[in-house]
Amino acid sequence: MHPSLPPTLFSHDFAANPYPAYAWLREHEPVRWTTLPSGVEAWLVTRHEDARQALADARLSKNPAKHSLQAHRSGRVGIPGERSADLMTHLLNIDPPDHTRLRRLVSKAFTPRRVAAFEPRVREITDRLIDGFAERGSADLIHEFAFPLPIYAICDLLGVPREDQDDFRDWAGMMIHHGQSPRGGVGRAVKKMRGYLAELIHRKRADLGDDLISGLIRASDHGEHLTENEAAAMAFILLFAGFETTVNLIGNGMYALLTHPEQRALLQTSLDRGETALLASAVEELLRFDGPVEIATWRFATERLTLGGQSIAPGDPVLVVLAAADRDASRFPDPDTLDLARRDNPHIAFGLGIHYCIGAPLARLEAQYALSALLRRLPDTTLAADPAALRWRGGLIMRGLRQLPVEFSVSGG
Repeated sequence: MHPSLPPTLFSHDFAANPYPAYAWLREHEPVRWTTLPSGVEAWLVTRHEDARQALADARLSKNPAKHSLQAHRSGRVGIPGERSADLMTHLLNIDPPDHTRLRRLVSKAFTPRRVAAFEPRVREITDRLIDGFAERGSADLIHEFAFPLPIYAICDLLGVPREDQDDFRDWAGMMIHHGQSPRGGVGRAVKKMRGYLAELIHRKRADLGDDLISGLIRASDHGEHLTENEAAAMAFILLFAGFETTVNLIGNGMYALLTHPEQRALLQTSLDRGETALLASAVEELLRFDGPVEIATWRFATERLTLGGQSIAPGDPVLVVLAAADRDASRFPDPDTLDLARRDNPHIAFGLGIHYCIGAPLARLEAQYALSALLRRLPDTTLAADPAALRWRGGLIMRGLRQLPVEFSVSGG
């Protein structure tokens, strides 16, 4: 890449490896006005310091109605299908005080105690999925492992009955493959999910359990004034944000380990000794190095402000590029080096401030157990494709592989 020429963004080559382009932006145009593939224009923020400022700035609203051009009405801003399915009122689209109220309700599902109690179920799902391909000697770790694991986990957390969870897996599959299918297919999947959630909320009112949807109903019935739309939207966004991010965390993480054999060997040796410290720091480094969310969800300026030396006008969309910020050499020594033992690692892969990912403890749990189980049970796993031939999913926010084909000895199962 010529140092004086701006990079081509959002191309096929860019999707495979956006990091050189982000390095150029950090150096030359750290806050850049850019036309996105959808045609919407937005500011891209790529430096770590500017990213932290933007994520914590109350003048940057999460409400798409603040967008000066109202592009969200045509579905070009936000999650496909959420507007037509009346699912807009969720944590990614609202500001305080509504955000504070809804987050307080949902946070009860992600306390350390609740997440710790969920660990046996994560282990059970993980081992069952590996059992499904361990004796075959090959697998696609995205479709057979990284994708179903968080779907079944979040369904359990929400309280979706086991007999309905495969339907959720199908709808989620339509959503996650939106880069390959007509946009209308995503909208249909979202509407089906919306209809199901409304029905489930009605059913659970008569038979409350210990799950998250029951908790939202209880809170609503005890004066918190949670509407059915809010409850359905909350369940929807927890599923949407809770599964695709974890799919990518496990998939990107395993891909990084497979393509960095020295680091993987260090982690396997540590696991063989029964140690857990390196596993914990490894997941944090994998989050920083090639995290599941490339760009934070939309923000809109509510008043004129300055960011990275640029004047941001009211109504302007601002997109914080987490992947770029977490490779900023001014904050991370040797940022393009995968170092599973990295100590000083203030990555922002889960965001920052009041919109910090509420499901981060569960995502960490799932990633730690998923990666350790794969390395422990299938220790000689190798990539069964040329890295250059692997395809990354299209889309603005998430970063993840479409497939991750691997091979291993059958005896490993």
